[in-house]
Amino acid sequence: MTMIAHRFLSATTRSLSRRALLSSSFSTTTSNHDVFSKISFIGTGKMAQAMIAPLITQKLQAPSSINAFDVSDEALKQIEELYPGVQASNSIQDSIKDANLIVYAVKPQNVGKVHAEIRRAKEEKGSDGVRDDAIILSVAAGTPISNFVEGSLVEKVARSMPNTPAQIGAGVTVWGCTENINADERKKIKAVLDSFGKSVFVDDEKFIDMSTSISGSGPAYIFLLMEAMIDAGVHMGFSRETATVLVHHTLLGSTKFAMETGEHPAVLRNSVTSPAGTTASAIYELENGKFRTVIKDAIWACYRRSLEMGGKCSQVGPNRVSTDTVLGMGGPLTSDKRSHHPVEPPMGEMKTKS
Repeated sequence: MTMIAHRFLSATTRSLSRRALLSSSFSTTTSNHDVFSKISFIGTGKMAQAMIAPLITQKLQAPSSINAFDVSDEALKQIEELYPGVQASNSIQDSIKDANLIVYAVKPQNVGKVHAEIRRAKEEKGSDGVRDDAIILSVAAGTPISNFVEGSLVEKVARSMPNTPAQIGAGVTVWGCTENINADERKKIKAVLDSFGKSVFVDDEKFIDMSTSISGSGPAYIFLLMEAMIDAGVHMGFSRETATVLVHHTLLGSTKFAMETGEHPAVLRNSVTSPAGTTASAIYELENGKFRTVIKDAIWACYRRSLEMGGKCSQVGPNRVSTDTVLGMGGPLTSDKRSHHPVEPPMGEMKTKS
């Protein structure tokens, strides 16, 4: 059984075994090979824990050189129980002191509050408050690099977009950084991100926003497909348990097959589709229901929302006007500014300023 297949356990079983496993397997002994001298996690939610666990189990960072802050005392207590040796702080300024990697693991709406604390530490205490070589690593969706540089006054910033499978070590993370982060520092950041899956570096920040719509939010699309297939199986007469097993392993096996063969998905689909057969009938209904178009429209909508969250113009994609003029920042609109795919725009989305 593969590692990923083995991890398809029930949520309850995984939750109970996780606590026992983590508490017993983590060594509190200081390592001579820490990736960073000190890593500070601001926020201790699921993504922070998805990063902390492999850093320790893979011996990339000793627990004693990891510090965490959270506004919830209960959350900090849980961190100390799950990861023995990890230091908990009661303030952001205490957590980031002497840290050369500061991980923003907070919701986008809380980023500004963290900025304010880091900026204050930098202004009041200088290098004693925030190291001169400190790097910010963000996992907050939609927030651009410029926001971190201007808000925190920290000049070295790496922005990343992980996804939820990172919680089982099977995530994929797209990331980029400011040009002042050198090759050695980039290598260290990559080691952190690779610890919970695969990382993909991009040299243009726009690809991070794009990745939000594919890999970042992508698991939700897969889960919706999964849910629909399971429900259909139950409707036909399978027990929910059996239908779930069939769907889980169909998606898992199909993904592994595509990755290992390297074939184009169309080639793989055709290999399953016999003329006038059962699969052909199913594919006909999917195509007739505009399955591809719905998927692509959903991805474009997600991308646009990511841009909006970052304060950027979201007029991209099908029949959108790709110019800042829409936000009142440019000259007259012209027809040649239209983006590709001349189809009707989705209805009910956020209206632009006139």
